[in-house]
Amino acid sequence: MIRYALKCANDHSFESWFQSAEGFDKLQAAGMVACPDCGHTDVSKAIMAPRVTPGRDKVSEPGTGALTTPDDEKQAALAKLKAEIEANSEYVGMNFATEARAIHDGDAPTRAIYGEAKPEEAKSLIEDGVPVAPLPFTPNRKTN
Repeated sequence: MIRYALKCANDHSFESWFQSAEGFDKLQAAGMVACPDCGHTDVSKAIMAPRVTPGRDKVSEPGTGALTTPDDEKQAALAKLKAEIEANSEYVGMNFATEARAIHDGDAPTRAIYGEAKPEEAKSLIEDGVPVAPLPFTPNRKTN
């Protein structure tokens, strides 16, 4: 997998992952790479600094996580959405599909939940009419 910083003809910047450099070229040639802001398919690679991660013994300082210090209004909106969901919903972890189905079928009390599901579980929920939506972030894993 390779991540590219991209820019559309309307000067919107965004990032996306691709299977390979050749995969990006094929998708771009087919007009399948589009700007998430305006939908424009005239997209090109932008200059991108390499990602360097600290060694395993390096501990990050509190407050330096990806969504704790937003760089722009999109990240700020995602941070706000994440905080709202975490404050007003119950985290059910990998039991999300089971809990969502139980709530939908009336076998569990109705409540707002969030968690994680395998793609095939999520697809099955959608096919069965269970109202679910993917979140644009990874939940914080709560440990015992």
